[in-house]
Amino acid sequence: MRLRAESYTETSPSHEHNEDFVLVGNDFVVVLDGATPVPGLETGCIHDVPWLVRHLGLRLAEGLVTPGALNLADILERAIQQVRDAHVDSCDLEDPNSPSSTVALLRLCGDRIDYLVLADSSVVLYMDDGGVLPITDDRLDHLEDYSVAGFAAVRNTAEGFWVASTKPEAARHAVSGSVSLANQPVRAAAVLTDGAATLVERHGQTWEHLLGVLEVGPHELVRRTREVDEHAAGTFRGKRHDDATAVLCQFVDSSDGQVSAAGPTLHG
Repeated sequence: MRLRAESYTETSPSHEHNEDFVLVGNDFVVVLDGATPVPGLETGCIHDVPWLVRHLGLRLAEGLVTPGALNLADILERAIQQVRDAHVDSCDLEDPNSPSSTVALLRLCGDRIDYLVLADSSVVLYMDDGGVLPITDDRLDHLEDYSVAGFAAVRNTAEGFWVASTKPEAARHAVSGSVSLANQPVRAAAVLTDGAATLVERHGQTWEHLLGVLEVGPHELVRRTREVDEHAAGTFRGKRHDDATAVLCQFVDSSDGQVSAAGPTLHG
């Protein structure tokens, strides 16, 4: 088995820089979504969000290709520690507004698929029998106070939410697990930042509908998302537009290049 993936990332119309990061390997996908800072907010860090996501993404990729098959939480914990070590002498890493990022990881490892999600990026598995397994972390949706101060007060705490920033232990609070490639066929997988998932998370479409658009191409999903976000009525939390990254994955029989009939079953 091998992983075949097509990805697309696009900067928000309201952003100068894309704060997402996507990296696809032979058997893994890394998607990060850096948190856009409030203008003028002191972060205690001399580095910007693109610096964080670039360094974190490369450390994650290094861990994913290193022999030994550590679990994804261990790889993420080590990557956060490595990035922390890279600027602990130059920055105040106790500042609650230090640059941060969501994390979504997918890995094909022998006869299983491993996944990890931290904060509001998503991994969605689509089964051949029509079943859908969304792997999401919705703790950001249940905060009592979304002000800058309220947000900072509960970031990386048990009372709030967890995100990749300066605390390696955040990795222990990610939503992670494995799916066996033995019993139930898998059709595809999507790895998405929240900016590419608003058709479902904001506009009430189904994950099945999102896959139909994604199968036209990740670029089409982002284009359609931009269109719907622009004309959406009503109120919602967060930005109308955001950086958007979408990855479409298929699991391929390496002997003949065809999509395998074997697929995942959720364990635990």
